[in-house]
Amino acid sequence: MLQNPFYDPKKSYEENYDEGPFGAFADGKVYQQSGEPSKTYLGQPVYLPFGIPAGPVLNSNFVKAAFEKGFDLVVYKTVRTNFFPCHPFPNVLAIHPSGDLSLEVLQNPLQADINYTQPLSITNSFGVPSKNVEVWQEDVKKAISYAGKGQVLVVSFMGTVKPNQTQQEFINDYILAAKLAAETGAKVLETNLSCPNIGNEGLVCYNLEVTEKISKGIRSVIGNLPLTLKVGYYSDDKQLEKISEIANEYANAIAGINTLQATIVDDKGEQALPGKGRARSGVCGAGIKWAGIDTVSRLKKIRERKKFKFNIEGIGGVMTPKDYFDYIEAGADSVMSATGAMWDPFLAQEIKKTL
Repeated sequence: MLQNPFYDPKKSYEENYDEGPFGAFADGKVYQQSGEPSKTYLGQPVYLPFGIPAGPVLNSNFVKAAFEKGFDLVVYKTVRTNFFPCHPFPNVLAIHPSGDLSLEVLQNPLQADINYTQPLSITNSFGVPSKNVEVWQEDVKKAISYAGKGQVLVVSFMGTVKPNQTQQEFINDYILAAKLAAETGAKVLETNLSCPNIGNEGLVCYNLEVTEKISKGIRSVIGNLPLTLKVGYYSDDKQLEKISEIANEYANAIAGINTLQATIVDDKGEQALPGKGRARSGVCGAGIKWAGIDTVSRLKKIRERKKFKFNIEGIGGVMTPKDYFDYIEAGADSVMSATGAMWDPFLAQEIKKTL
């Protein structure tokens, strides 16, 4: 049953950042963990390798609420080396596919509205906004302090495309972002190579040459800190094998998937999300579970065949406890839920009750 989301899609990003979180995330009630954490997440003890990925957890207030509700892995929304504004409102809309959002279905426009119904799928278009470095660094430090026993705060970061920028300057910006993220004292870092809502930046993860240079550069400045590569969906097995090789060499985990892309229209068939470069947007929720499960199962086969060591983090369409266990069965070492967690603040508790 859908509840009031902790990120309110009826409000702007700035209003959510300043006033949120909402719903049960704002009630101050703390879920009491019992016993000692018996699982691990990239070397850190956790009660359950489950949490919320980069996206809806905007700042330390959201992080605190997520930890209090029993989400043991929380990813701080992707940060940059400079201030970056959010796309215009609205940023979240509902879509209503009749089944899976397959690659074939995504060839056609999807109609969006504000009626959030089950099985829930949405489109989100933020553009990866970021506060200034001094603001997010201080706030990340506060967020880290809210982690209880058996809980881990992960910092997500990315580079920024700028006018007249060379490829190396773009790579260097990723490396600088990694250095700044590491300065917060976070125990796990994640580099976002997968956001489809950033116009001319595209998805870095599909340019494997640049991805490898970024990953190598990041490793050179963060030492032995655990690093996750956040990627999109690869339909090409050779590309998936290459990202596996890069992760095995320079990272500790692959997280996938972020979202799938689609053209989003309103009931008149016109662009639903206002502004340049927003005709297409990332879609997520129940409709993309197939792609996340497919990615995890294929990564598992590659890892076993090549005897690689990286962890696999499953993301996409985790709306119920069953979805969590489906990912674990497919080969995931950890699982994340964004849309599901937004509309069900007790999802982590529900999973734990089944154990």
